[in-house]
Amino acid sequence: MTDTTARQDWEQRIGLPSDIPAGQPLTGIGELPPPSGLTATPGTALVHLDWTPVDGSLGYLVHRATSADGPFTPLDHLGGDVLAVPGPPYADTMVEPGRTYHYKVATWSDSGAGALSDGVSAAPGGGTGAVSVAVDATATPTPLPDVWRRMIGAEHFSLLIWDKPGAGGSDVAAEYAEALRIMKDELGVRSVRAHGTFLPETVTVNADGGFDFAGLDEVYDRFLATGLKPVVELSFIPKELTADPDYTVFEYHAQVSVPREWERWGDLVRALTEHLRERYGADEVATWEFEVWNEANLEVFWNGTQDDYHRLYEIAVREIKAVDERIRVGGPSSAAAGWVGALLEYCREHDVPVDFVSTHTYGNAPLDMRPLTRSFAQATGKAEPEILWTEWGVTPTHFHRVSDSVFSAPFVLHGMKSALASTDCLAYWVCSDQFEELGWPPRLLHGGFGLLTVGNLRKPRFWALYLLSRLAGGRIPATCTGDGGESLVEALATRTDDSVDVLVWNGTLDQSKIDGAADLAREVTVTVSGLAPGTYAVESARVDEEHANIGRVWRELSDADWPTAEQWATLRSSDTLPIEYLAKVVVGDDGVASVTVELPMPGIRSLRLTR
Repeated sequence: MTDTTARQDWEQRIGLPSDIPAGQPLTGIGELPPPSGLTATPGTALVHLDWTPVDGSLGYLVHRATSADGPFTPLDHLGGDVLAVPGPPYADTMVEPGRTYHYKVATWSDSGAGALSDGVSAAPGGGTGAVSVAVDATATPTPLPDVWRRMIGAEHFSLLIWDKPGAGGSDVAAEYAEALRIMKDELGVRSVRAHGTFLPETVTVNADGGFDFAGLDEVYDRFLATGLKPVVELSFIPKELTADPDYTVFEYHAQVSVPREWERWGDLVRALTEHLRERYGADEVATWEFEVWNEANLEVFWNGTQDDYHRLYEIAVREIKAVDERIRVGGPSSAAAGWVGALLEYCREHDVPVDFVSTHTYGNAPLDMRPLTRSFAQATGKAEPEILWTEWGVTPTHFHRVSDSVFSAPFVLHGMKSALASTDCLAYWVCSDQFEELGWPPRLLHGGFGLLTVGNLRKPRFWALYLLSRLAGGRIPATCTGDGGESLVEALATRTDDSVDVLVWNGTLDQSKIDGAADLAREVTVTVSGLAPGTYAVESARVDEEHANIGRVWRELSDADWPTAEQWATLRSSDTLPIEYLAKVVVGDDGVASVTVELPMPGIRSLRLTR
């Protein structure tokens, strides 16, 4: 299959569900009412929406109309995936000056959107263009959950033994390994999820029916040398075990058919588990997660039904637990937050182990799955499964220019902040543009999913996570008010005994603004109270069109597909996050420091105040 054919096949099938069950179980959660208290506040180039959350909701679907009588349709911010947001507030930036918009909001459950709320109306305009961020340094610091460090995504691990020339003449294996090390050393990432545990180069089915994992050994030996842990995604399936060997996905023809003989799937999973324990140690493997399959709710990844997936999952988890009860297993590893409630309900009915639920979403903050996991725990008396978003990103679309844009940097921070209380892991997909799925990168900046380019240059999204990782100490309150406060402009703050960090960003979910929007720029005043009197140095870093933006540097250098040696040198010298020092701040007896900065949309600004 050529690159073009693989991409066409993907685009034709990616939106098609593999199965649409007649009724989706809700694991004890009944129909939910619409939210109350909906308000719409006009601002500069936006309408700020807020409402009272509904207990048990997974999220909310914002509807809009141009008439109070409707029709009201879901507001599509062009993220290409789930439109429901996890909670308020929400900034509608897809607005025109002088036009009145009408809004209603539906509560989102595992079966979709419920009834609409009462309506409100507003027309954008009248804002001041100013936002205030109030930081309370007297508050007792609390731990900042590092949901971005638990896991990150990567292309199949067998790239670590790739021995052919790569895109732009790159050394695929060396760059891929280096990208993983950058994730660990600069972001503090602890584990990596990749497709393809059972690809032909890693697993061979012998003539006698046994399994040879020599290829996987070579791959895992190199991977573990990075100091990271693998998330063992049980995908896809050896050709010899499939019911339909012609049912494949991706440029590398991953087999995604149901098994021909289900007991052979169990044999494979058990053999893998036993082999990994023997080679790497039972105690070590017990610290890894095993995830069953990838996005079986999409036709492109599975030619079976939801019931078939549950059978696949049950066989896998029982075989793994028979080898070692300590190994953590979960699923459904679904697209668009689907099938989670159904898997939990199946596990409840059939007493099947489930240590975590995993799912994916793109172009939006992740929904809140805690009502489902809590309901499962209450119904079974078992421990509440963890919630792992094992794929998440700014877009699900290959070769989309948003992936190289500054727009995606504040998007990353918005998603991570949203997930701090509701998830155990939000894994960005993926670390590197060394990526084969629908063909190799055709040029340096091609809209690749990676946080790093081919050549391991850091994109704006990487710097967003870097600044998040740089926050020192424990979390303290940071509240945004003003023109788009908390819906457009958001902040996080931490403190140590010696310093206060404030990370503030300006971003929208609205992907019609990929190239930025001058009327969404804001003047942000950060006020920190509770400081000891004295003089404070103010260290700052920026991510915006002019700062920490390797795309701008490359566009100014050339319009070629790949850099020359001299251009590579220029790009590498520009691959930094410059630190600047603002004017020192003198704090008096009132203990208050104030710093005002301009913040474009999209943009990020970090501030560190040190006495």
